[in-house]
Amino acid sequence: MADHTAETRITLHPHTRRVRIFDGDILIADTCKAIELRERGYPPRHYLPRADVNISKFSISSTVTHCPFKGDTTYYSLPDIADVAWSYERPVDEMQAIAGRLAFDARKVTELVE
Repeated sequence: MADHTAETRITLHPHTRRVRIFDGDILIADTCKAIELRERGYPPRHYLPRADVNISKFSISSTVTHCPFKGDTTYYSLPDIADVAWSYERPVDEMQAIAGRLAFDARKVTELVE
């Protein structure tokens, strides 16, 4: 039997619901083109196109992590919130749909899905 661990562990779900990210009262991202990533054991995450994020407010963090199912992660910080978002710039082949998109730590910002 083939090993389908990565296939069943993570699924991607494009949707057209509006996703907005706020830092307090400040809108920092707004899209209707998010991809929801569902990974067993973790809450769903919305990966937003970089073009729909006010990227000028962010700086690249020194934090780097590796996920064997997605690849190497680059983290981004706001002036007052460290490691608030992350991106897989060169994800593994199975995760190319999230390449360059940003996901946000919902404990540090407000995420509204309409």
